[in-house]
Formats: sequence, C-alpha cells, structure tokens
Amino acid sequence: MGIVVNTNTAAMDTATLLSQSNSALQQSLMRLSSGNQITSPGQDSAGYAVSLSLVSQQGENTAASNNISDAISFSQTQNGYLTQVTSALDRMSELSVQAQDVTKSNADRSLYQQEFSTLASYVNNVSTENFNGVSLFNGTALNVTIDSNGGTFSMSGVDLTSATFSSLATQNIGTVAGASTAETAVNSAITQIGVLSATLGASQETLNNYSGQLATLNNNLAAANSAIMDVNVATESSNYAKENILVQTGTAMLAQANAIPQIALKLIG
Repeated sequence: MGIVVNTNTAAMDTATLLSQSNSALQQSLMRLSSGNQITSPGQDSAGYAVSLSLVSQQGENTAASNNISDAISFSQTQNGYLTQVTSALDRMSELSVQAQDVTKSNADRSLYQQEFSTLASYVNNVSTENFNGVSLFNGTALNVTIDSNGGTFSMSGVDLTSATFSSLATQNIGTVAGASTAETAVNSAITQIGVLSATLGASQETLNNYSGQLATLNNNLAAANSAIMDVNVATESSNYAKENILVQTGTAMLAQANAIPQIALKLIG
C-alpha cells in the first residue's frame, strides 16, 4: 500500500474511535461521580421514565404516610381527652353513691352536688375541643388518605355531644332519689366511653397497619428504582479503567497515524 498524504484515513478512523472512547470515559466518570447509572434520558429513555414514575409514587406514598401519622395523632389526642373524661365520670359515680348515704344530710349532699356539677361541666366542655381547627368530638367520621391512588379509610367519629353526656349537667345529687338517678346516668356515660375508646383503638390499629404497609411499599419501590438508577461502583470502576486505557492508547495511536505522512517527506528528501 502506498503512502497517502491528502487523506489520512488511518488518522481519521483513529480519531473516530478515540472520540467514542473519550465519550464513554466521560459517561463513566459522570456515573461514578453522580452515583447514577443513568445520568441523562438519552442513555436509557425507558429506564429513566420508569424511574421517574417510581420516584413519583414514593413521594405520593410519603404524603399519604404523613396523612396517616396526622390522623393517628388526632386519634391519640381524642384518647387522651377520653382518659380524663373517664376519670371525671369515675369521680362523679363515686359522688352519686356517696350522696345516697342515708347518714348524710342535705347540706352534705349539696357539697357533693357542687363537685358533681363542676365535673359535668368539664365533660361538656371537652366535647367542644378541636385539633388544628377540626372538632375532636362532634361524631363526624374522617376519611384518611391511605395510598398513592387516593384510597381512604373512614376513621369513626367520637361523639361527646350526645344526650348521654350533655344530660349529666342536669343531674342533681342533692337528694337520695336524685343521686340514684344520677348514678344510672353516669354509669351509662361510662359504658359509652368504653365503646368510644374501643372504636378509637380499632382505628389506631388499622391506621398503624396502613402506615406499615406504605413503609414496606416505599422500601420496595426504592429497591426497584435503585436497580435502575444506582451505579454498580465496582463494575463501573472497571469500565472506567478500561475506557481510560482506550483513550490513552487511542491518543498515542492518533499521534502515530498523524506521523505517517511525515515518511513522505523523507522520500522526497
């Protein structure tokens, strides 16, 4: 084969290969520095799209998990108030029984009545409490978002505004007969508190289950996204070393290819 001066095909081919090796080296460097297998949509458009979808679902699940956490806090606040109301009702029950003691005078009963009325007012005041502007005890069920598809769980309402509780303020233990009637009313309220507490417990248990479910789902989504996006450092380090060698070799070969036409000068000389 003769020596061609005007068109150095060897140098051109070597330059093309060197450009490809250099591009691969830069991509490998970007993967290692970013920790991502896909650094631009052009490298793997399908994988990139799937990753975006997985990340989006993770974000939605996290938002739903936050909603559930807030709902659990709401329910726990309700339970805290119910615990205090139970204590008040227990004391009211004691007072109503004490007022039925035939050895007590009406003056004694009037003192019991004062405490009884104060506690009844407390129970009625609790029924107006709210959590971040949302009523705690008006009996309204709340639909809690529990997943990224907008699914909801109906958290049962707790009603302290019913006659079972509001009627306690009208009870009078100033007489034996009144104390007996009040005892029945208070016991009915205590029974209802037990039902409400059980309802709260069931809601909290269900919400905790949904929260755990979302946590597990997000872990699996993160693992799936990692398989697509996260770079294998060991593999990519080897690939980087290979491309680096190819670039260095290509650079040397390009210099050699460009030197070939210089032989023509020696022939002319």
